[in-house]
Amino acid sequence: MSGERVERRLAAILAVDVAGYSRPMGEDEEGTLAALRAVRRELGDPKITEHRGRIVKTTGDGLLVEFASVVDAVRCAVEVQREMVDRNAAVPAARRIEFRMGVNVGDIIIEDGDIFGDGVNIAARLEALAEPGGICISAAAHEQVRDKLDFSFEDMGEQQVKNIARPVRTHRIVVGSTAQPITAAVTELPLPEKPSIAVLPFQNMSGDPEQEYFADGIVEEITTGISRLPWLFVIARNSSFTYKGKAVDVKQVARELGVRYVLEGSVRKAANRVRITAQLIDTTSGAHIWADRFDGALDDIFELQDQVASGGVGAIEPKLRQSEIERATRKPTESLDAYDLYLRALAACHQVTSEGVENAVRQLERALEIDPSYAPAAALAARCRVLQVMQGWARRTPELEAVALHLARRAIATGKDDPDTLWMAGHTIATLSGDHKAGAAAIERALVLNPNAALAWSHRGWLHLYLDEADPAIAAFERASRLSPLDPQGHGIKGGLARAHLTAGRYEEAMRWVDQTILEQPRWTPALWMKIVLYELMGRHSEACAALKPMLEAWPGFTIEAFTSYAKLHYTARLRGIYVEALRKAGLPEE
Repeated sequence: MSGERVERRLAAILAVDVAGYSRPMGEDEEGTLAALRAVRRELGDPKITEHRGRIVKTTGDGLLVEFASVVDAVRCAVEVQREMVDRNAAVPAARRIEFRMGVNVGDIIIEDGDIFGDGVNIAARLEALAEPGGICISAAAHEQVRDKLDFSFEDMGEQQVKNIARPVRTHRIVVGSTAQPITAAVTELPLPEKPSIAVLPFQNMSGDPEQEYFADGIVEEITTGISRLPWLFVIARNSSFTYKGKAVDVKQVARELGVRYVLEGSVRKAANRVRITAQLIDTTSGAHIWADRFDGALDDIFELQDQVASGGVGAIEPKLRQSEIERATRKPTESLDAYDLYLRALAACHQVTSEGVENAVRQLERALEIDPSYAPAAALAARCRVLQVMQGWARRTPELEAVALHLARRAIATGKDDPDTLWMAGHTIATLSGDHKAGAAAIERALVLNPNAALAWSHRGWLHLYLDEADPAIAAFERASRLSPLDPQGHGIKGGLARAHLTAGRYEEAMRWVDQTILEQPRWTPALWMKIVLYELMGRHSEACAALKPMLEAWPGFTIEAFTSYAKLHYTARLRGIYVEALRKAGLPEE
């Protein structure tokens, strides 16, 4: 034991975090940072100084502050939250900055200006329990302030929080005698009838940023495995990953995604060994109802994924564990090298950029050289070719089509029981060959195998649109949206809804959806030309002409000929004629 004596003192600790920070940052990084700096400069820092606090450190979207008095800490927190309500009154809900705060009093260790210890850790956990705009304090802090401050407190009982052995007695601060939390109302999605779960991004504990793709791939496999169980409602990977890199408040996740259970964990990869930890949380109580650790050789990674998925689902519904869970995830390939390349390709493809998709293609070609029978890699490679054509990143040539269709048919032949393989390959076939029947059959089989596949539902909607079937398309897109309500790639769903309403002649509703699509993905070309068409159909010719400029910036050299070549297999003759006439009126050149 070291003979060095550490410096300790009793202090009040205030932990602050911005609720839902990743969403506004994803939409407008510079604007969100500027707004947060303004709040710090004009409100937060002056209040901390006024109440004799010391900012220990900042964490991008959070603060850790030390006070000599817990009364000062709580007063500071309440005053900031009250003024934030006023500041946010005229700000649209999606653009508001809302803080969550936790206050604790306890013994801390001081080293090089930083503070450590359970007193600090508990404050951080209390902050995660708070509502956006709210404050949670420990029982120890409550004892110190309950008779000294003119606030009401709501006893939340004992809360089991992450990495703290004992339950923490927690109180929530409410305003005056109204017994209403300081926080503004939060929109909640209703819980589905089925047990519902979101698998959050696992933390990469390897100390190597290059291994992020590996941790993300593990979560993707676990999500896919759990999703195959028809008695579960599983949130899609893309919505769950909006919480990546955040200190997660599981109750906020539950409200925003409409789930009861959250699975979270970490992955540590070193040499030829891997450790996966996972815990399943009931969001209604914050209780950890299951937790486990899985260690093994890298060669056994797929078996470890099975164990995490099976254990988590079994904890939700023990009676169904033996009868309905044999293997929640499957080993997609015998070659870990090919699998490793596939994970890297997934990460690149999710960027939805020309460079990212081209990089994904290169990784997938290498994976298929190693394992020619690896169906998910073949299907994803085919899908990348479709993305390149749809975005104007590659010319639609007979050679490109032949390669993509060969990959898609090969994927279906070797991966007929893999849902992701089936929907990717089915959409490729329908889009590039016009064989809608074969494409629909593959997507329907994917949905039988995995009823929670949000992207399969979305692409089922697109196949309905290829046949001008607006109402069935809308039903499919709405199902996809409910399964993945925060999907960063949700522009495909919103764009589908826009085209469905245009097909049905509901132009105002179509314009509402197309505007949301472009807001999320400003350079998605099908939405840009759809907006031109809608303007013309609504008699707004000057606006249609103005909308031509961003369209041509996103796809230089786009012409009527290019559109008809693109649209010949997935627009009916009726709709194709409507588009061509509108695009001509707006001034799009013939060739």
